[in-house]
Amino acid sequence: MHESIPSPPISSFDIGPFTIHFYALCILTGILIAVALTQRRLSRQGAEKGIVLDVALWTVPFGIIGGRLYHVVTHPNDYFFPGADLWKVLFVWEGGLAIFGAIIAGSIGAFIACRRRGLRFWAFTDALIPGLLLAQAFGRFGNYFNHELYGGPTTLPWGLQIEATNAAFPPGLPPGTLFHPLFLYEMIWNIAGAFLIISLERRLRLHSGRTVALYFIWYGIGRAFFESLRLDPTEFVFAGLKANVIAALLLAVAGVVLFTIQTKRHSPNPGSPHIPGRNSKHMPPAPGPDGEADHVDRVAEIRHSHGN
Repeated sequence: MHESIPSPPISSFDIGPFTIHFYALCILTGILIAVALTQRRLSRQGAEKGIVLDVALWTVPFGIIGGRLYHVVTHPNDYFFPGADLWKVLFVWEGGLAIFGAIIAGSIGAFIACRRRGLRFWAFTDALIPGLLLAQAFGRFGNYFNHELYGGPTTLPWGLQIEATNAAFPPGLPPGTLFHPLFLYEMIWNIAGAFLIISLERRLRLHSGRTVALYFIWYGIGRAFFESLRLDPTEFVFAGLKANVIAALLLAVAGVVLFTIQTKRHSPNPGSPHIPGRNSKHMPPAPGPDGEADHVDRVAEIRHSHGN
């Protein structure tokens, strides 16, 4: 046997009558990290404490529902067949949250919450991106515990062990075959992307959705490559490409378009994450670099009232 990465012997543990799944713990850990990091980034712009949690109460449920719905729709044979237990459509702890569906539905939830709380949508989503990538990295670690998300056979020392009894084990391959650990590759890609985007954001002074655009480009390119290596069967193939490969490429293209449009607009940095006239009444203006109160919100409100 070559040097390799063993698959975890367990995917859950029991506490009294409750079964705790490692996949779920990884997802929850990622959400907490994303909320904390996003709050920290928005607070530096003058947002009040706790506002990200308010937005997350909309974004997370929408994202989970959208991610699960996208997965089920694109893998119908896994859930709809004679004798199938239809309740398994709801068993998200067993794996199966598609990021593309989560992005679409989560964005809708975030937009609603931002309007309700007086936050600029782009300010929130730009602040979210590094934490989102770290959350996705933790989610991929959850795939490891579920013995999923692997590529073709390999003899590399970091090959992943997958039991031959696994339902997704490729037929015709001998037991003991090692596979590319795509979950690990994507974890590294996401973590690297978080730090790269933070660096570019600071150097280029990005705002107004351009950080989001970089995420679309970075993640779309990486995901398209990783999806092309996956062995998981898919029910939808167009022009020889898996549906998820096409979705990833479209995401990258959308990122290029968004970055170009937002750059050509030459929009000035709003300075505040709040919609003019909607900043919190319970929080004083954020201190400026000279220790004086930053009056960006007040100026924005005056301009807005005069229709400029």
